Amino acid sequence: MGRLLGIETDVGNKRTFNEDSVGYYEEEDFGIFVIADGMGGHNAGEVASRIAIDTIIEYVINHKKDRSEEEILNEAILSANRKIYRESLLNESCNGMGTTLVGAFVRGNNLTMVNIGDSRGYILKDGQLVKVTKDHSLVQELLDNGTITNEEAKNHPNKNVITRALGTNPVVTADYYSLDIRGVSKILLCSDGLTNEVSEEDIFRVLQGYNGNQCMELINMSKKNGGRDNISIIIFKGEWECR
Repeated sequence: MGRLLGIETDVGNKRTFNEDSVGYYEEEDFGIFVIADGMGGHNAGEVASRIAIDTIIEYVINHKKDRSEEEILNEAILSANRKIYRESLLNESCNGMGTTLVGAFVRGNNLTMVNIGDSRGYILKDGQLVKVTKDHSLVQELLDNGTITNEEAKNHPNKNVITRALGTNPVVTADYYSLDIRGVSKILLCSDGLTNEVSEEDIFRVLQGYNGNQCMELINMSKKNGGRDNISIIIFKGEWECR
């Protein structure tokens, strides 16, 4: 039985197009799960996010046993960055496109998360929801230097300004987080369309439950709270639920 518990993407209430892309691939004791939140005019964000998903998943599948999880992911991301950047230069309608990214590569009990931008990864462990990734955003920088409080960050007017994206420059740097997933019950990946509308307390409450489609429950909560952006969610099992 696979690890995946749910994978969903939704346009939300306000947007005309869904520029998020989601994807995954898994075999026994191996899995790659990725969400990309695209940006760019003329719906080019969808082009960027789809290139990112397809390139990364294909690369990881083809090199899943080569090196460490971080090294494989890094090469996959550099390849995706080159493809998106090249397409943005060659195709006028795609000029300046890019995408955020959050991904998880599972091999045995090892989980490596990667993020660029403000899409996030969480784990549910010991009855707590833990944010693994750290946003690359203006608001995060203001939090880090003490300019604003956590409460002020929730409704900051520049909440959507990101400081790092995939495909907008010739070279990109991602952040990596390595975890042992023994004792982790669930892993959540999401675009900011969820976290801008739904509190971490409510996300935790849904993940703790045992009802059917938790992805759709979270998407419906986001839409009920405004649904101002596209919403994408992947939930998959940690180690002890997988056996």
